[in-house]
Amino acid sequence: MTSTTLYLVRHGETVWHAENRYAGSSDVALTARGAEQAERLGRWAAGLEPGLKPAEVWASPLSRARATAAPAARALGLTVRIDADLAEVDFGSAEGRTLAELPPEQAAAFRADPVGGAFPGAEDFRLAAKRGTAALRRIAAGAPGGRVLVVAHNTLLRLVLCESLGVPLEDYRRVFPLVRNCSPMELRIDPAGDPAGDRAGDAALLAYNVPLP
Repeated sequence: MTSTTLYLVRHGETVWHAENRYAGSSDVALTARGAEQAERLGRWAAGLEPGLKPAEVWASPLSRARATAAPAARALGLTVRIDADLAEVDFGSAEGRTLAELPPEQAAAFRADPVGGAFPGAEDFRLAAKRGTAALRRIAAGAPGGRVLVVAHNTLLRLVLCESLGVPLEDYRRVFPLVRNCSPMELRIDPAGDPAGDRAGDAALLAYNVPLP
């Protein structure tokens, strides 16, 4: 099957992210700056050369991702399509809090091993990586040889990159320290793997945190 190019984008800034609070499954709105970042993303998408423009726009169901994807979809004459498996990781006891506000032993365990030492009540990061990767493979399989814009979240995208590129998941914070808001990444993926996520297809990261004009 022909490979697909995915433009992976973290949503715009939210109030909690401006304060460095964990916003996983919580539905947090964009700030005014985040809304402007979304508009810039739309202008970027519209300004791409015809052969490079996305033919589809996908987003997480969380409102911050849908609001970020909307200007690009509007500029391209498309509708935002939703995949629930693109939602951010649920951070359990850390939702709405900063690392400094957590019990020291929880913060230390997370820093030492963010997968094995995940916060109490959090989603299993290994399962999150598999669901996110499976979502990208489904999207890629539906647009063979094409280009697709996908708006999702900081931690999920880093886990998916590790899963897709063969990087140990526990290294996601070290290898990919940050996905900047509305700074596109470019992932080429051959969705030859099982759409359920049991076998990975070939993937290559072509660009990371590209600043918008």
